[in-house]
Amino acid sequence: MATIDLTPLYRSTIGFDRMASILDAAMRADTSTGYPPYNIEALEENRYQISVAVAGFEEKELELEVERGVLTVRGRKADEEGKQYLHKGIAFRSFERKFNLADYVQVEGANLKNGLLVVELRKVIPEQMKARRIPIGESGLRTIEAGEANQDRQAAA
Repeated sequence: MATIDLTPLYRSTIGFDRMASILDAAMRADTSTGYPPYNIEALEENRYQISVAVAGFEEKELELEVERGVLTVRGRKADEEGKQYLHKGIAFRSFERKFNLADYVQVEGANLKNGLLVVELRKVIPEQMKARRIPIGESGLRTIEAGEANQDRQAAA
């Protein structure tokens, strides 16, 4: 397994502490069987869609869960007692798929149609995280300094 040195990245970034653990988890998690197949699509700038091929599964046999930035899709297939197959080429086995979600990515909903489970995602950036212009020369420090100067003058009087 290859290792990645993130030292140059940490020299010029702030607040990306989770990145190393996400990369490490992604490299370890890539040992899955590939079942069921899925697509991840970017629909617009802040909208995404995951399509998971779940042919043969019903809604009640599927479960979606989001916990600590990880979307988990599970399929639990009920036992098919009494069926006798001459050939069984369709996999109806249980599965679990995990997707690491970036900060501020929320699951909007899910739909099952034509054997595809489609999960809609949207990146909702909080207002305080959006880009804003900072005027030069108008800082809160001047207000504090002016207040302190007034207190100093009052104390001296």
